[in-house]
Amino acid sequence: MTRSRIAAAVAAACMMPAAYAVDPFVIKDIRVEGVQRTEPGTVFSYLPFRIGDSYSDDKGAAAIRALYGAGFYRDVRLEVEGETLVVTVEERPAISSINFSGAKEFEADKLKQALRDIGIAEARTFDRGQLDRAEQELKRLYLSRGKYGVNISTTVTPQERNRVAINFTIDEGEIATIKQIHIVGAQAFSESDLLKEIQLTTPGWFTWFSKRDQYSKQKLTADLETLKSFYLNRGYLEFNVESTQVSITPDKRDIYITVSITEGQKYKVSDVKLAGDLLDKRDELEKALLIKPGETFNGQVLNDSIKKINEIMGNYGYAFSNANASPDIDREKSTVAFTIIVDPGRRVYVRRVNIAGNARTRDEVVRRESRQLEGGYFDGERVRQSRDRIDRLGFFEEVKVDSPAVAGAPDLLDVNYTVKERATGTLNVGAGFSSTDKLVLTASISQNNLFGTGNSLSFEVNTSKVNRTFAISQTNPYFTVDGISQGFDIYTRTYNPSSLNLGDYKVRSTGLGTRFGFPVSDFNTIVFGVNAENTDITVGSASPSRYKQYVDLFGNSSSGATTSIAWINDTRDSGLAPTRGRYGRTSFEVTLPVLDLRYYRASAQQQWFKPLSDSFTLALNGQVDYGKGFGGKPLPLFKYYYAGGIGTVRGFEPGSLTTQRDSNGYSLGGASRIFGNAEFLFPLPGTKDRTVRLFTFLDGGNTFPEGESPSFSNLRFSTGFGISWLSPVGPLKLSLGRPLNAKPDDRKQLFQFQLGTGF
Repeated sequence: MTRSRIAAAVAAACMMPAAYAVDPFVIKDIRVEGVQRTEPGTVFSYLPFRIGDSYSDDKGAAAIRALYGAGFYRDVRLEVEGETLVVTVEERPAISSINFSGAKEFEADKLKQALRDIGIAEARTFDRGQLDRAEQELKRLYLSRGKYGVNISTTVTPQERNRVAINFTIDEGEIATIKQIHIVGAQAFSESDLLKEIQLTTPGWFTWFSKRDQYSKQKLTADLETLKSFYLNRGYLEFNVESTQVSITPDKRDIYITVSITEGQKYKVSDVKLAGDLLDKRDELEKALLIKPGETFNGQVLNDSIKKINEIMGNYGYAFSNANASPDIDREKSTVAFTIIVDPGRRVYVRRVNIAGNARTRDEVVRRESRQLEGGYFDGERVRQSRDRIDRLGFFEEVKVDSPAVAGAPDLLDVNYTVKERATGTLNVGAGFSSTDKLVLTASISQNNLFGTGNSLSFEVNTSKVNRTFAISQTNPYFTVDGISQGFDIYTRTYNPSSLNLGDYKVRSTGLGTRFGFPVSDFNTIVFGVNAENTDITVGSASPSRYKQYVDLFGNSSSGATTSIAWINDTRDSGLAPTRGRYGRTSFEVTLPVLDLRYYRASAQQQWFKPLSDSFTLALNGQVDYGKGFGGKPLPLFKYYYAGGIGTVRGFEPGSLTTQRDSNGYSLGGASRIFGNAEFLFPLPGTKDRTVRLFTFLDGGNTFPEGESPSFSNLRFSTGFGISWLSPVGPLKLSLGRPLNAKPDDRKQLFQFQLGTGF
C-alpha cells in the first residue's frame, strides 16, 4: 500500500469508485494529526477500533461519522500508510470572547446567559450555523421588553490559536407601547371597567416605571385569565374569549390590541352536593363548601371549596385526592347545580423529610420544627404548620415545601423543605471623640443563629460617659429535646448626665437573670424567669426632686429580685415579614420579698396580620402596660414606661410622650402605658419581593403617671408612611411621621428609623 491511498471519503459516503476502496487489514498503529486544542485521546475515544483490530471501509465510515458527531471538528480524513492508519482532523475554532455593542436595555451578563442556554459561550466550540439562532434568541429578549424595532448584526473575527471573537452590534430601536386596547362584546360591564381589571394599559404617568404599557404575549395571556376570572366570579359561567388580535404599526412604535369576548348569561346556584368516596367525612366536607344554593355563581368561591376539600383529604393522608365540580346548567331558569365528585385516591405515607438550601444552618435546626414525621401518613395541615414554624425562626428569606411522589411507589412521597438563608447576625461598631466625653467606643454584635445551631448570642458595649453599657444575652431554643428553651442575661448600665452637666445625678443598674420556656402546644409557650438587680443612685444638691425623694425612701442603693411568667401565642406565617396570623404576649412580673424593692408590672400585647390580597397586608398591634408599687413603696423610677418613636407612636421623639414633664420639659415617663398601631403593607410597585415593603400607618398612645387613669383625650396620634427592609444587617424600618394632635410641649420628630425587630 502507498501513502496517498485515501479511504476517508469512501467510508463516509459509501458511493466512491471501487478504485479507492481499501482491502481489510490489521491495524499495527494509529497516528493522529491536526489536533491543537483537543487531545489525541479525544480522537481515540471516538474511534470504533483499536490497534490490533481489523480495518474495513465500514469501520472507517463509522469513525468519520463519530468524529463529525462530536462537534469538535469541521473536517476529518483517514489515510493509510502501510499498516498504519493516519487520522487527520481540522478543529473547529473556539470562542475566545463574546461582546455586545449598543446594548442598554440588558446587562451583558444577562445576554451572555441567554446565549449560554442555547449552547453559545466563551471557551466553547464555534459553529457558524448557530449564529442565526443566537440572533433570534437576543431578539426574543428584546421583544419581551417591547422593543420590536431591534436590529442585530454579528461580526466574527478570527484570532490566533484557532480562536474567534464574536461581536453582536445591537440597534435597540424605540420601545413599542400600547396605543389602544379594545374589548368587543362587553355588555354587562363597561369597557372602561374591564380595562381597570387588567395589567396591560396605554401610556400613563407611572407606566415608565411599571412597564404596563409594553406588550408581551405572557402579559396578555395573564390578562385574559384575569378577565375570565372577573366574569366567572360574577356569575357568568359560560364566558369565553373568542379571539385576540395584536397589530403593530409599520414604524414598530405603536401596538393595537383587540379582544373579542362572549359574556353569556348570569347564573345562580340552585344546588350543591357531594358524591364519590367521602371516606365517612361527609359532615366535615360539607362544612368546607363555601358555595351555597341561592347565591350568584362565583368561580373563586367554587375553587376555594374544592381546595378545602382536597386539603381536608390531605390531612388524612390522601395527598393526591382529586375533587372535581360537574355543573348541570339550566339555561331557561339561569341556574346551575354542582355535583362535586371526590376521589381520595390511595392513602400515602412519607418516606423521607428532606432539607435543602441550608448551607450554614444545621439540618437538625430545621428538622426539629417539622411536625410531619417520616414513616407516618401524610398530613397536609402538619406540613403547612411545619413550613410556618421554619419561617418563624427568622433565619431564612424564603421557605418552600413540596411533596413529590416516589417513583415506582404509588403510596409513598417525600416532603422537601427548601430554604434560602439570610444573614442572621448584626454588627455595629462606632467611635468618637470630644473634649468633654473624650474617646467614645460603641459596639454591639448579635447572632440569632450561632454557628448554625439555632442558638442566639449577643454582646453590647457602650463606653460613652453619659451612657455606659455592658450586656450579654444568650438563648438556647432547644435546651432539651422536648423544646424547652433556656436563656440568661447579664448586664450593667450606667446613666450619668452629670458628666456633661445635663443633670446632677447618676443611675447605675447591674443585674442577671435566667428564663425557661415551656411549649404547651405548637402555637403556645409559657416562659418563667427569675432576675436579680441592684441599682445605685447618686444625687447632688441640684438633682431633680423625684430622684431625691427616691433616695430618701430607698437609700442610694436598692436591690430587687423578680420572678416573671409570660404566655406567648404565635400563629404567624413568618417571624420577619408576616402576612397572616396572630402574635400575642401576656406577662406578669413581681418582686420577691427577699430584697428591698416592692412592685409588680403587667403587660398585654396583641398583633394581628390579615392578607387582603397576594400583595397587600393589614397589620394591627395593640399593647397595654401597667406597673405599681406595693408594701407602701412606689414603682421605682427606672421601671417606668416611655412612649414615642418607632415601636410605639411615630412622629414624636423616642421616649418623649407623657402627661407630666420636669422643669426642663423632659418626659418623666409613666407607671402605665397604652399604644396601638395600624399598618397597611404592600410591595414596591412592579415587584413581589417580601423583603422590601412599603407601608402607611396610624399610631396612637401615651404614658400616664402612677394614680392617673388612661384617657382617650390624652392620647397622641400620628400618621405617615415608610419602608421596611430585611437588610443584610437585620430588619430595618424607616418612617416619615406627622403628629395629628400634638400639644405645644410635645417633641416632634419627622424622620425615624429602627434597626432590629419591632412592629
